[in-house]
Amino acid sequence: MNNKIVYTPGPTDVRENVRLARATKTTNPDIDKDFVNFYKNTCDKIGKIINTKNDIYILSGEGILGLEAACASLTEAGDRVLVIDNGIFGEGFKDFVSMYGGEAVLFSQDYKKDIDIKSLEEFLENDHNFKYATVVHCDTPTGVLNDLSKICPLLKKYGILTVVDSVAAMVGEELKVDEWMIDIVLGGSQKAISAPAGLTIVSISKDAKNIIKNRKSKIIGFYCNLSIWENYYEKKSFPYTMPISDIIGLDKAIDNVLEEGIQSVLARHDKIAYATRNAIKDYGLGLFLENGYSNTVTAVKIPENIGALNLSNYMLENYNTLVATSLSQYKDKLLRIGHMGENARIDKILNILNTIDISLRKMGFNGKYNLVDRFNKYYK
Repeated sequence: MNNKIVYTPGPTDVRENVRLARATKTTNPDIDKDFVNFYKNTCDKIGKIINTKNDIYILSGEGILGLEAACASLTEAGDRVLVIDNGIFGEGFKDFVSMYGGEAVLFSQDYKKDIDIKSLEEFLENDHNFKYATVVHCDTPTGVLNDLSKICPLLKKYGILTVVDSVAAMVGEELKVDEWMIDIVLGGSQKAISAPAGLTIVSISKDAKNIIKNRKSKIIGFYCNLSIWENYYEKKSFPYTMPISDIIGLDKAIDNVLEEGIQSVLARHDKIAYATRNAIKDYGLGLFLENGYSNTVTAVKIPENIGALNLSNYMLENYNTLVATSLSQYKDKLLRIGHMGENARIDKILNILNTIDISLRKMGFNGKYNLVDRFNKYYK
């Protein structure tokens, strides 16, 4: 199990210094005030990376926890919520809205494209009576990237709060939370940050806090209630026992990003994604997307006579390599190349492309070129 080559769009490879940090001797996070300071310092470092002065919380739970917590904390019975839908996770927000009593109104567009801003603007001109809107930065099943710099300020113009799922984009794509007027943005430890799975990152604005404080009804539940984090630092107390080893590991992963420099990290993702997409097209395979390509995930169409599931199983059985297909209706149609975080390294991408090339040829697909050679042509 431990010797598999894992190249998925999260969880990603975890650097050795992160693993070692996670193994260090720990204290009692419930009563040790030094750990509260350590936690807050980690949050502040994340704030520098995503360009915000808003409060940041690290929650004990995989990224989905943040998506539900945002909806649980904001939604009251009868609230109209705009669900911006151009992907599986984009549409999925409607379930969180409805389970907390809200009315989800979908703005649905082609899953092969990023959100068309003009169409969204025309929609909002006719209907903008929404408490908040949900939008996915990068929809992991297809890798489509939405332009938050245009979407979130447009929503804010109409007084609509924004909830952004940036789990598959944060650290791999530029994120300017304050400048783009994002009220709640959500990230996960296991994607481009390249820490072990199990932590959610939440950035929350003053506007969002005020909406939560002024609810007419109590928030349903405790674990998904973002208001329980209010003033934790002043009180030097957490609402529940924090997974201290996970947070120490996350802190080291964040240090890795800061030491490399966030602009260098973003450039690394951009170069590898660009070369990967062009190599795939030259090779003779198709990309799922028509535009809105993310720098963290590339979704590749696999011929029906081979099948994405057969290809992924072949790579696992013959080369001990774990790759991911997609979800739902795309499960057997798309192979996802997760070039994010520590996976966005030249040695790792070349290895996975070589394995894909060899596997496809042995399964009967004749690529027009050597996949690694085509990548090298575009990687500059």
